[in-house]
Amino acid sequence: MGYQFLVDTGLYESHEEAIKREEVLGRLDQIVKMWVKNISRAKGYNESVVNEANAKIFTFGSYRLGVHGPGADIDTLCVGPKHASRNDDFFGELYRMLSEMPEVQELHPVPDAFVPVMRFKFSGVSVDLLYANVSLWVIPEDLDISQESILQNVDDQTIRSLNGCRVTDQILRLVPNIQTFRTTLRCMRLWAKRRGVYSNVTGFLGGINWALLVARICQLYPNALPSMLVSRFFRVYNMWRWPNPVMLCPIQEGSLGLSFWDPRRNYKDRTHLMPIITPAYPCMNSSYNVSTSTLRVMMEEFHRGNEICEAIEANKASWEALFEPFAFFEAYKNYLQIDIAAETDDDLMNWKGWVESRIRLLTLKIERDTNGVLQCHPYPGEFSDKSKPFHHSYFMGLRRKQGTNPQEGVQFDIRMTVEDFKRDVYAYSFWKPTMWINVCHVKRKEIPNFVFPGGVRPSLPARSSTESRSVQKSFGSNSTQADAVTSRKKRKQDDVNSDATSLDETLAKKQIGPDFRGTTSGAGFPENISGHGHEIAEFVKIKSAAEPSSPSALSGSLVMEKHVAEQSPVQPINQQDSLELDDGLESAQLNTGIQHIAETERIKPLASFTLEQDVVVAKAGNVDTRSKIQQNVDLEELEPLELPATTAITSTSANVPAQKPLIRFSFTSLPKATGNSA
Repeated sequence: MGYQFLVDTGLYESHEEAIKREEVLGRLDQIVKMWVKNISRAKGYNESVVNEANAKIFTFGSYRLGVHGPGADIDTLCVGPKHASRNDDFFGELYRMLSEMPEVQELHPVPDAFVPVMRFKFSGVSVDLLYANVSLWVIPEDLDISQESILQNVDDQTIRSLNGCRVTDQILRLVPNIQTFRTTLRCMRLWAKRRGVYSNVTGFLGGINWALLVARICQLYPNALPSMLVSRFFRVYNMWRWPNPVMLCPIQEGSLGLSFWDPRRNYKDRTHLMPIITPAYPCMNSSYNVSTSTLRVMMEEFHRGNEICEAIEANKASWEALFEPFAFFEAYKNYLQIDIAAETDDDLMNWKGWVESRIRLLTLKIERDTNGVLQCHPYPGEFSDKSKPFHHSYFMGLRRKQGTNPQEGVQFDIRMTVEDFKRDVYAYSFWKPTMWINVCHVKRKEIPNFVFPGGVRPSLPARSSTESRSVQKSFGSNSTQADAVTSRKKRKQDDVNSDATSLDETLAKKQIGPDFRGTTSGAGFPENISGHGHEIAEFVKIKSAAEPSSPSALSGSLVMEKHVAEQSPVQPINQQDSLELDDGLESAQLNTGIQHIAETERIKPLASFTLEQDVVVAKAGNVDTRSKIQQNVDLEELEPLELPATTAITSTSANVPAQKPLIRFSFTSLPKATGNSA
C-alpha cells in the first residue's frame, strides 16, 4: 500500500481546493476581527480599546491534523475577549453579519448544543465555527491556547470549545513522525468509513477517536512505515482488553481543579466500555457513546482486519480486500427502519440533526429492555427515497447475542421500547406538528430498493460469496488455506512474544501510560497487549446488582401487547411474522473473532465481558447506567444523552399519524448454518 493507492482512492484534495480553503480561513479571520471591533464600539469602549480589540481563528479536527479530504468541512474556533459574549454577540451580531454576506450560504446556528456551533458554507466551503471567550481583555496575535492558564475563569462551554484545538495540537506533539501518522490515519479513516464504523453520533468512533488510536500505534512503533502501522493497528486492537484505556500520555490532574477522567474516583467513568482518553488537560474519555452492541461490531471488524493483514503479509490477499465495503443489507435477516419527515428543507435539517443524535438511545434502550440479548448495528448515515421529498430513512441491523441459547416460545416484544424512544424524540424543544418519525421492523427481503446503488436490488449472493466468505476468498484456493492458517498461527505466536517484549522495553523507557493501581509506570500498557500481566484494578470491576438503581427503571413486563393495543390503534407490520434472529449467516460470518482471540492470544474473550455487563440490566428495576454521558471534547457529538425515565406520551405527539409497529422478537431454535444455505 503506497501513496498512489490513497491518491487513486480520492483521499487528497486538489491544489486549487487547498488554496480556496486558505482563502476562506483568511477571510473568516478578517470578519471576526471586524466583528469584535464593532461590538466593542457598540458597548461604549473608547477608540483606543476598540483599536486593540481582537479575535483570532484557530483550526482543529481533520483539517488541522492534515488528513481532510475533498469537500470536507473545516472545524474552526473563534477566540474572543471576555467582553464579547457567546449568546448576544457571537450568536447575535456575528450571525447577523454573516447572514448579510452573499458568500455565506446555509447558515445554521446551534446555540443550545453541548458544544455550541455555527454551521455555514463560505464560498462553497463548509465551516463549523465554535466560540470561546477567554478571560482576557485583549487577544494577542500570538496567543497560545495550549497553555493551561487559558482555561482559567471560563465556562464549561468555552472549555469544551477550546479542547478541540488543544487535543489536536497535543496529538501532533506526541506522535514521533507526523507525516507517517497522517498517512496511516488517512488509511484508517477510509477503512472505518467503508466498514461502517466511522460515526461518533451512532455509537461508533469519530475522527478524534480514530486519530487517538492511530497515534498510540505510532508511539508503539515509532520507526514503522504506514503499511506496517496499519497491520499493527489491527493486531494490537484485536487483542486489546477493553475497558482498559488507550492513552497517549499519563493523565495530569492540573492545577485548576477541573474534572477529568478518573475511574478510581468517578463511578460513571467505570461504566465506559471503550475508553479513549484525550491527552490535553482536562483529560476526558472521547468515546463514551460506545455501547455493548457497537463495541461488538468494532471488535469483529478489528479481527477481520487483522486476518486480512496477516494474509497480505503472506502474499495471499491484497489491500483492496481490507477496504472492501461492508455489505450491511446482506449481513442480517432483520432490521429496524426509522423513517422521519418534515415539511421544509430547514425543518428537515433541524429534525434530522435531532433524531440522529438520539438514535443511539434506541440501541441503549433495546439492550436494556432485552437484557442484552438483542444486539443492534446502526448504519451510520441516512437514505432518501427521491419520490418522497423531505423524507429520510435510517436502518439498524438486529441479531441475537452470540453465545446465548434460543429458547422455544420466548418472545421479546419491543413495541414499548420503540414508543419510549419516540417519546424522547418528540420531546424536541422545536418540534412542529409536521415533524414525524416512525419505526418498523423489516426483514432483509423487504429492505426498500432506494437504499441500494441506483435503486436496484442486487441478486441474492450464494453463501460462499457473502461477507463470511470474503476474507477466505481473498486468501486463495481451498487447497492452500490450511497451510496459510498454520503458518499464520505460528508466525503470530512468535510475533506476539517478540512484540510484547519490545513493547515492554519501549514503554518502560518512555514511561507512557499511567498505572491505575496508584503508581505511574510504563508496564501497565504492554501487559494489556500481551495478556501476561495483571488486570487494571478497581475500575474494571463488573457492575453488580447491589449498585444504585437508575430512575429510568422499567415499568412492567417487556411483553405488553395487550396494554399497547388498548392505548392506541395498532397498525401492524407483518403481523403474523415473528422475528427470527439470524443464527446461520451471522454465526459463520462474525463469531470466529472472539474465539480465535481467546485461543491464540490467551486473553479474556469479549463475550464473557459483555455477558457479565448485561446480566443485571433491567432486573429488579435497575437500568444500565452506561448510557449516561460524560463531557467530551469530540465535537461530532454535540449533546450528552441519558436514558430518561419512562413517562407518559406528551400532548405534542397527538398530531402525529398513529403508526405503531408490531415488533415482536421470537427466539426459537433454528437449524445450524450449512455451507450454502441462503
